[in-house]
Amino acid sequence: MSRINMAFANKAKVAYLTAGDGGIAKSVENFVALVKGGVNLLEVGIPYSDPVADGPVIQAAMERALKEHNTTVDTSLEIVSKIRSQDNQVAIILFTYYNPIQTNLAEFIRKAKDAGADGVLVVDLPYEEAGELRHWCKVYGISPITVVAPSTTQKRIKTILAGLDNGFVYYACQKGTTGTRDGLPEDLATHLDSIREVTKLPIAVGFGVSNSQMVSDILKVADGCVVGSYLVKQIANNVTPAELTKITQGLYNVA
Repeated sequence: MSRINMAFANKAKVAYLTAGDGGIAKSVENFVALVKGGVNLLEVGIPYSDPVADGPVIQAAMERALKEHNTTVDTSLEIVSKIRSQDNQVAIILFTYYNPIQTNLAEFIRKAKDAGADGVLVVDLPYEEAGELRHWCKVYGISPITVVAPSTTQKRIKTILAGLDNGFVYYACQKGTTGTRDGLPEDLATHLDSIREVTKLPIAVGFGVSNSQMVSDILKVADGCVVGSYLVKQIANNVTPAELTKITQGLYNVA
């Protein structure tokens, strides 16, 4: 069983942080702290100067990673490798934009696999231009993660998920950019049912998750829950790794 499948076997608790926010060592400590807090699937964000899908919290984290710590794609892969050396069970997904990886896509996927990544999510790469990415993911045994939004039509969902038999679907349940919100859409369960009509892949729900009640509500209807901006904000507030672990335990109701 793949590490991604293992994470979803008992509800995936997914957490995002930006690689290099605080430097390499600090970044690794924070990711490991999330795992200690109950997270079983990590999203490692490769910082990019123009993250159009992200709100101000993650934009600021990417700016810190780039300007204060000179974080690169290779730096991000080094962080993945260091996380993997400390935990061989947690699933690791690289979250990136296309621009930083497009020069040599095959080499990036190979390096990602060697570093210990299980999947890659290229948030701004449309289906029509994702053929090369999917090819190299298949060659090197990495799962291409697909994003579906409330505005995605049923016909398009069927098209973009056709032929995918590994990884998971990331359902971005709110319109707009990333960032914490106060509640969930009332039609969340209905949208998930529609996605399940065309795929057997597990579905993780994210975008705007900011408290344990939202996590609990999502996990009642979805296969996994993604928390990003809320945790990135904790890093911006300079919490210690030990404090981050406790925050994560509370968020996911982990004893």
